Amino acid sequence: MRILVVDDEPELADAIAGSLRREGYAVDVANTGQDALERLTINPYDLVLLDLTLPDLDGLEVTRSIRSDPMFDPTTRILMVTARDSIEERVQGLDDGADDYLVKPFALQELSARVRTLLRRETTGGDAVLLSGELALDTARQLVSWQDEPIELTTKEFSLLRYFMTHEGEVLSQERLLEHVWDEMLDPFTNTARVTVGTLRRKLAAATGHTLIETVIGAGYKFVPPPPG
Repeated sequence: MRILVVDDEPELADAIAGSLRREGYAVDVANTGQDALERLTINPYDLVLLDLTLPDLDGLEVTRSIRSDPMFDPTTRILMVTARDSIEERVQGLDDGADDYLVKPFALQELSARVRTLLRRETTGGDAVLLSGELALDTARQLVSWQDEPIELTTKEFSLLRYFMTHEGEVLSQERLLEHVWDEMLDPFTNTARVTVGTLRRKLAAATGHTLIETVIGAGYKFVPPPPG
């Protein structure tokens, strides 16, 4: 999943980004509202962490732009992160299109929990554990298991599997995987996605005895559930 952190305090933005990257998310950072909107026209973000107090556009203006302009993805979740804590401002933010509101100062653990909840809300009905047959992916504890036996994955493999499982049965192009599982620091002309898909597929096959990630020639990859039993 790809996240945009928007905050005019570089140290705080970098701390948030670093914490989320350690959990396997692809994270980009913007320090102004205009920069955020420009990035949103280029990259398909799953979630925006948005400070309300920015040096140019107010966070509420950014939210209204995201929700009203058809050039932006309407499924992008917005988590407002701000020191403003009045009920009126919280209600205004939610009315303008934010999905959740977190008041500074906050613990990074709470931020991570809010992020997990928002990102799985549309795809899993809010469950912390993604299930496909006897394959289980625990988004909170970052654990993957088959028949209750753990499968060792790297952070990026975990993130890739999470994206596959939340889009089960869909054909996902390499470009789409790069957009949602890697951040803007990745060279788009590398074969990183293909290599990581290959290693993840081999690990899953070794653990489950099934090919859960299929190659769709000329189109990309598809996650298919293991057969029953």
